[in-house]
Amino acid sequence: MPLSPIITGASGMVGRAVLLECLDNPHVERVVMINRRPVDVHHPKLTEIIHADFSDIGPIREQLRGYDACFYCAGVSVVGKSEEEYTRLTYELVVSFARTLHDVNPNLVLNYVSGVGTDVNGRQMWARVKGRTEVKLLNVGFRDAYMFRLGMLLPERDLPMKTVWVAAMYRIFKPLAPLLRRFSWATTDKKLGRAMINVVLHPREEKIVESADINRLGTLT
Repeated sequence: MPLSPIITGASGMVGRAVLLECLDNPHVERVVMINRRPVDVHHPKLTEIIHADFSDIGPIREQLRGYDACFYCAGVSVVGKSEEEYTRLTYELVVSFARTLHDVNPNLVLNYVSGVGTDVNGRQMWARVKGRTEVKLLNVGFRDAYMFRLGMLLPERDLPMKTVWVAAMYRIFKPLAPLLRRFSWATTDKKLGRAMINVVLHPREEKIVESADINRLGTLT
């Protein structure tokens, strides 16, 4: 079954990881990435749509017809943001995007990158906001939807790191990568991409995909 996914967030580490795996994967026939600004990745499978306002994808909706999956990897850090601002960027914007996408492509599978510890009733603000987002996305009405609760991503490829403190952290932990891979809350960029593809190819009853699930699904061929 050839796949044709839509990918957001390809300018960041998580989205680029998923994009590169899709471009390498023989099950993926074509990919469209939606970015706020151009991304320097070129491939025969790849189409790029530049769209600055993710809260209103109405102007590009017709370009999104005919795809069978959406890998929503765009996201923002909670650092320095109020609950109101974080809710606008992580809940309202994402839900608006999903609703418009559903209008033109109700039969696709939506994979949303959330985070380890997400909990609609959690003590931390970010966990509650992401939890609300997960609940809403699971009920938009797509053919299927999965919430990927990503933990630590250990790059096997050269991936962009837009946030200074994230880049510094990865430099510090890079020598420990072989050890960190033994923990269930850590995964690699290749496993994440393969897991995203595999839940579309092989639907599963459990819609919350934890880090350990990503590692398992990422080893399937």
